[in-house]
Amino acid sequence: MIGKDKKELISIQIIKTLYSRFLTFPSDSTNNRNAPFHEAFLNAFQNKLKRKVPNISYFISLSSWLHGLSTTLGQSFFENVSFILSDGEKKEFTAKSNNLLNVTQTQKNNIADIITDLRNSNMNPDLLYENSRILLVDTKNKIIEANGFTVDVFIEEPKGIVCIELKSVKPNAGEVRGEKQKILEAKAALFNKYKKKKIEYYIGFPFDPTSDYPTESNKSRFLNSIIDGIKYLDEKEVLIAEELWDFLSGHKNTMQELLDIINSISTIDFFEKYNFLNNKNNLSSNKLRYKKYLKEWNLYSELYLVENDKNIRELIKNNSRLIRVYNQTMFNTDNGEYNFRKFYKLSEKLKL
Repeated sequence: MIGKDKKELISIQIIKTLYSRFLTFPSDSTNNRNAPFHEAFLNAFQNKLKRKVPNISYFISLSSWLHGLSTTLGQSFFENVSFILSDGEKKEFTAKSNNLLNVTQTQKNNIADIITDLRNSNMNPDLLYENSRILLVDTKNKIIEANGFTVDVFIEEPKGIVCIELKSVKPNAGEVRGEKQKILEAKAALFNKYKKKKIEYYIGFPFDPTSDYPTESNKSRFLNSIIDGIKYLDEKEVLIAEELWDFLSGHKNTMQELLDIINSISTIDFFEKYNFLNNKNNLSSNKLRYKKYLKEWNLYSELYLVENDKNIRELIKNNSRLIRVYNQTMFNTDNGEYNFRKFYKLSEKLKL
């Protein structure tokens, strides 16, 4: 079960994502980008679109907005939730971060051979065999610089290193082969750096679009549905849907819990509640409603401040700087970020 603290952090990510998408939701097609070819082709579908969208221009605007939501989920939301659940981090092993790793010439050659054999279908992906070719100690061999890489979710444990590459459920053509090569070299380089630690590297997919049920998956079917999926990936190095989220959290039914949290916040009155909570005057005028919304959105930090509001106002009444902090809004109106600085400043005062 997702703990209270992590549930709050996940809820804050949900609120931020929803708020940013509300700001860009197309109310009409007046700001639609010029898309003459799309519009020309879509004219053929006017009968199918009739009564479903106001007009073709609005449909194009809405499609662009939905693409933006998908990008937000893929580039920040899934990643941030992964960090919260796993206590992992994003980590760079690049020249820019001054953290390049090394591989041996033998490892490099073996990786090239594996990729060639997989590309030519001379072998099936086999995690155990591939590891035996690249995770080997060879102190007499030539040491060369590994290609730089970034790990989406990096977890260091006493006896092992766990890495996860988070991917879209519809990778582009050629992307799977590139990711496979990157992972093979990254595993070899990490093996050389973190001696005596077990190295695990997975590709994670947040859900299975081929499944009829939200949290379920069929790994074989899914890998068959993406270009070169079964050609390059062993099922043992793939985490998908519920399997991925349970792996990150260490608990069962995590994906359903995540969906439940999202559904509890992503309601038709979301923006109304957001504006209500972001108006400090509502705390004094309708405290019960204010607390109700905080509980519904799992905002336990803010609830703590509200329940101690009288004490806080008494403690800061002669401190003009803290009064400024007290009067700040709960959320940043530019991006929907929760104001943790305000919480830390005021909660510290309570602990004095």
